This record gives sequence, structure tokens and C-alpha cells, in this order.
Amino acid sequence: MTPDLSRHEAVHRAADAGIPAALSDLGSLVRIPSIAWPSFDQSALVESADAVAALLRGTGVFDSVEVARAAIPGTDEMGQPAVLASRAARNGRPTVLLYAHHDVQPPGDEALWDSPPFEPTVRDGRLYGRGAADDKAGVMAHVGAIRAVSEVLGDDLDLGIAVFIEGEEEYGSRSFGQFLSDNAEVLRSDVIVVADSGNWDDRTPGLTVSLRGNARFTLTVRTLEHASHSGMMGGAVPDAMLATVKLLATLWDDDGAVAVDGLLERNAPTPDYSEETLRAESGLLDGVRPIGRDAILSRIWNKPSVTITGWDATPVDSASNTLAPQTRVVISARVAPGQDAHEAYRAIEAHLRAHAPFGAQLEFTDVDCGDAFLVDTSGWAVEDARASFADGYGVDSVDVGVGGSIPFIADLVREFPSAQILVTGVEDPHARAHSPNESLHLDTFRNALVSEALLLTRLNERTV
Repeated sequence: MTPDLSRHEAVHRAADAGIPAALSDLGSLVRIPSIAWPSFDQSALVESADAVAALLRGTGVFDSVEVARAAIPGTDEMGQPAVLASRAARNGRPTVLLYAHHDVQPPGDEALWDSPPFEPTVRDGRLYGRGAADDKAGVMAHVGAIRAVSEVLGDDLDLGIAVFIEGEEEYGSRSFGQFLSDNAEVLRSDVIVVADSGNWDDRTPGLTVSLRGNARFTLTVRTLEHASHSGMMGGAVPDAMLATVKLLATLWDDDGAVAVDGLLERNAPTPDYSEETLRAESGLLDGVRPIGRDAILSRIWNKPSVTITGWDATPVDSASNTLAPQTRVVISARVAPGQDAHEAYRAIEAHLRAHAPFGAQLEFTDVDCGDAFLVDTSGWAVEDARASFADGYGVDSVDVGVGGSIPFIADLVREFPSAQILVTGVEDPHARAHSPNESLHLDTFRNALVSEALLLTRLNERTV
């Protein structure tokens, strides 16, 4: 492949010039509270999908753009609205599939936001708003990149492009696998770009090469047939709260490292990353120590973790002198790359059953597992991505692992086993995705959009 450097420069300029329009469109998307949870207004998801479809139609490059749904396997329900766009490759060029999602996390307690979550607000070089980073910025990185290459390449744009903008990623991607199956021929591609990850910092691009898997479930702990007076029976009868606290404490050792037999670790080097950086990026309070052992990034990228993400208990304001007969907790485990997520779940379940105190009864429900992912970095698409990052950001990229999970990548690998998968993103470590005051670093967005436009240009120069 001999790159046309003059065209690369023209695409770079066009992408850069398109940033104001991309940010304006991003602001319009952020204003739509597109939350897939059934307790929220579902019409907002339809509005959001329609808005994304209009943006893709506006690029003028697609043969087809539609809003579509797929059935949720095992139910009589349909999934949330997704956007599907496609154009056929010409003259032996490859096809690239661009993925992002237009649904967002619930805002949580709006009192914790410094500005309204669905009113895009710029301050200190960042755009604040729910979905500003995760992942409506990913949507606009795709749209902006397509606009730039279309403007410069015109009729010489022979690259096949498919776009899949999901509508329920934050709600578990329940119809994702079925959507892939239903639309396999449209989505089949040589390269898949998943724009739903992060970067090393706000100046340095990251190519995500490993992701932990996940195993999430609800645990119900029962010790009594009914509630009892804590004064009359306390000291002889174990309440469910006591049993649950003692049981959960067995999941970690005194350093906070996971203490579950059967959960594996991956042995892989990690870049230098200091405790000071961890404190700055995580908001760790003064005097609170990090947990775990060994290199900090190894703890996040290569080792398992277990977190209690939900707990049904009597609220403090409603507390009474009562022994609770049962409690429920949601346990979210992250699984090291290389271990099957269902195997990890079975290890955790076996541990909890073996350590149930006082003979407490345990019930496991709502089990959801997603496998970890390791990128094959030997392919030509990775080469093109790294070159595009270097040109777009002005510095070389860093291969990064991510402590989080993108379970649907396993579906992509299963449906399209020959595709090269690139996991990229527009977030920096201070984006606070899923948290109050989520934000997008504007310079990172600019560089990410430019880099993707350059990647599409390079792919357009290849033959397959």
C-alpha cells in the first residue's frame, strides 16, 4: 500500500474543520435522554435513533439507512431501536463496520451534577452531559469521520462502510446477538471499529488490546421465615444482614484482593502507572489506600475483581429494631482475560455456598456473563490504526487494557470470526462515564475524530 499523503493531509484538514458541526450535533444528541431502562420514557430512545439515522443519511454516502429492532432471545419482547446503515465496497476495497451506542446511563442524583445532565455545557475545555463521552461522542466520531472522507475522496471513496449504532448497550445488549444474526450480510466486514473505550490520557491515544470479562448476578440470603424483634431475639437468631455481611467479607482478603479459589489471573506486562495517577483519576480520598497487590494496572487489567453494586436493605430513614429475614445483593465480578466468564461465575457461586454462615439459605438469580477479549495485534488493520493515531494525535498510541467489559465483542467474534477488531474510544481518564458530571475532553474528541477519518482513508487504499 502506497499512501497518498496529499489526500491524508486534505482529510486531516477536512476532519478538523468539521469539528464545530460535529460538536453541535453532539450537543443535540446529548439533549435527548435516551435511557433503555423500562422505567424511563422510551420515546426518547426512538427520538435518539431517528436523530442518529438523520445524521447518517446526511452524509450522503450510504445506500441504506434504517432504524431497526431485533427480538430478545427467550422472550416475546423486541430490543431497543438501533440504527443500521450500509454502503457496498467497490473495486476490491475492504468493508469496515463502525459500532457505537446511542443509549446512555440514567443520570442518577441530579443534585450531584454541576450542570443539568441533559443540557450540554462547555467549561474548562470539556463538554459536560450524560452521554457526552459514553457513547454519543463515539457516534459523532463516526459521523464526523465519514463526512470528512466523503468530502475529500468523493467518487474515489470505494470503501465499504456499515454502521451499527446500538440502542441498549447500557441495558445489557439483550438483543445484540440476534441483531447480528438478523443483519449478518449487511454487517459482515473485514474490519470492525468499536468506538466505546478510552485513551491513555487526554493527549495520548490508546488502542484497547485487552478487556476483562464480567459475571453479574443477584444473590438472595435468607435466615428467617419472618422479621423478628431485634431485642427479643437478637443474640440468638442470625438475621439476614449479619449473614450477608459475614458472607460477602469472605470474597476478599485483608488487602482487598479477591480471595476466591478458581478465579484466574493473566500474566502480562503493564506500563508504568503511579499511585498518584490512580488517586487523581479515580478520586480516591486522602488517607484511603488502594486495594490489591502487584502493579496497579495489572490489578485493573489482568486480575479479577468483585464489587457489590446493589443491596436491598432497610433505608436509614426507615430503620426499625427488626431482624431482617432476607436481603438481596447484586454482585458484579470482572474476569481476567483468558478465563471463561461462566467458569468464573461457577467459582464464585461455589465459594459463596461453601462459606454461607449459620447455614443461611442462598439463591442465585439473574446471572449474566460476558467473556473477556484479547486483540490480535498482528493484523494490517492494527498497523493502519496505529499510523492513524500517530498522525491524528501527533504522538504514538499506547496499547492499553481496560478493566471494564464489552461482552458483546464475543458476539462479534462468533458471527464474524475473520474480521479484525479495533477497540478505540473518545474518552480520557477524567470522563467520569456512568457518574455525575460525565464529560468529554474536547481536544481528545478532535484528535479521535481526525484519527478515525485518517483510518478510513487508509482502509480505502487497501485491497482485499
